[in-house]
Amino acid sequence: MRKADIANEICEQIGIPGKESMEILEKFLALIKETLQKGETVKLAGFGNFFVRQKNARMGRNPKTGEPVEIAPRRVVRFKPSQEFRRLGATKE
Repeated sequence: MRKADIANEICEQIGIPGKESMEILEKFLALIKETLQKGETVKLAGFGNFFVRQKNARMGRNPKTGEPVEIAPRRVVRFKPSQEFRRLGATKE
């Protein structure tokens, strides 16, 4: 499902114009991104939590040459589904 499909579902189920539903979806996603960029957790009851993890630097390998390469430290976004979401069978454990 794409972002446009989600906006269309919102449009049909709530009965608001398509352009408005896309704007709402865009603002919702932007708010999640901004919150995660600050390093804060986004908790959606009944759905799950999005949070940022710090990954340390480590040694990796260039798959083409086999040469060792240092992988820089970075921040990654993780998602942990809620118990309710897992009960629905929507995720694999």
